[in-house]
Amino acid sequence: MNNSSHGAGDVIYLEDLSVGLVFTSSEHELDVEQIREFAQRFDPQPFHLSEEAARDTFFAGLAASGWHTAAITMKLLVQSLPFAGGVIGAGSDITWPRPTRPGDVLHVVSTIMEIAPSKSRPDRGIVTVQSDTLNQHGDVCQRSVARLLAFRRS
Repeated sequence: MNNSSHGAGDVIYLEDLSVGLVFTSSEHELDVEQIREFAQRFDPQPFHLSEEAARDTFFAGLAASGWHTAAITMKLLVQSLPFAGGVIGAGSDITWPRPTRPGDVLHVVSTIMEIAPSKSRPDRGIVTVQSDTLNQHGDVCQRSVARLLAFRRS
């Protein structure tokens, strides 16, 4: 498999993609403050808000919301998958096999799984991309398999 490293300002079109092509993002370090801030605004559950309260929960310690991990993943995808027209989703399956914790340094490895040019709209296609959000140990914290819109060069 190839590991794509596109320069700043490079834009990717449907015809630039091939099954097996791999894109690797930059890193994002997560800390307690980020976890609490996101949780207070969007997922106010004890295991996301307080280390003390989280100790006696399923997570046995402070854990980021899965939606926080997804938001970080999206930021990293936008930076590492510079699709012409943006990263436009047409559906996704997402799993969180392990919690994301304070101190985790996340990066995303995205692999092109399938390319389906549109039969009715020749200017585009749907690309299936598996994106694994990994921590500093290489553990998968999130896996998404998304169908993304990809445009052809005009």
